[in-house]
Amino acid sequence: MTTLSSRLDEYLALRRSLGFDLAFAERVLRTFTRYAETAGHCTITTDLFLAWRQNYGSADDNTWATRLGMVRGFATWLQGYDGKTEVPPSGLISGRTVRPQPHIYQPQHITQLVAEAGRLPSAYGLRGLLCQTLFGLIAVTGLRVNEALHLTDLDVDIVTGLLSIRKTKNGRDRFIPITPCTVAHLKAYARERDRLLTRQSDRFFLKEDGKPIGDCSARYNFAQVSQRLGLREPQVFNRHGIGPRIHDLRHSFAVHTILDWFREGRDIDREMYRLSTYLGHVKPEHTYWYIEAVPELLQLAAERAERRYREAEK
Repeated sequence: MTTLSSRLDEYLALRRSLGFDLAFAERVLRTFTRYAETAGHCTITTDLFLAWRQNYGSADDNTWATRLGMVRGFATWLQGYDGKTEVPPSGLISGRTVRPQPHIYQPQHITQLVAEAGRLPSAYGLRGLLCQTLFGLIAVTGLRVNEALHLTDLDVDIVTGLLSIRKTKNGRDRFIPITPCTVAHLKAYARERDRLLTRQSDRFFLKEDGKPIGDCSARYNFAQVSQRLGLREPQVFNRHGIGPRIHDLRHSFAVHTILDWFREGRDIDREMYRLSTYLGHVKPEHTYWYIEAVPELLQLAAERAERRYREAEK
């Protein structure tokens, strides 16, 4: 009989072939399948999901509603192989998706983060340069973490100063121009990487063992840097702690870009469509969310609206 873990491998491979980024979903589903197999289950049922919830952590309903959706997706696919599979009902857990309030780094704080990342210790010194380059690239381009991690050497064109973003959240390829300064940093990292490593991958960002750095490793290193700078409380057992996230570098890029547009008096509506395409958002409203989420932007938007109203009255 094929195990749930083996079926999960097939399910993840299929969805990744369609362009989905499943780093987070994979962690959740592997935890679920390990629990199921340890408990002696080979079929997904609603009772199994509820037992997993009861025995796994103390997250809130919103988190469990998200996990339910992931298990439902896997179970729906699995029904094609195992007719005994139950798809837990969507209303089993009432929760709503809440976007976390973004932490907006000021430029000087981003400089500190990147500099501290360069001081991370390692046997050959590549860990610090890797994290410094990775975090800096996300900060100046607004890439999603996994978009940066999936870059290959062919995706990083240091001649034309262009990044090809292929492994996207929404399955839509796009191209990102980068500045000469950014190109110089990427070239310096690639030169040192190739000097030190026996490569085992065509990925651009590689660890000291020659293998690609993954999502978990990137977030762990960011947590270490954050703790060093006091952005997160020190933790025991290498825990990440709670505080500003690596994804907030993307938020910060978007917010500072929009702030500059307000200060320069640009046509915000026109520019927002451009930014939406640049960031890889499917809908422009996903980009407008930044104005609602950041008080300073909301105030600037309100002031501009009021000026337009007064001008229209004249």
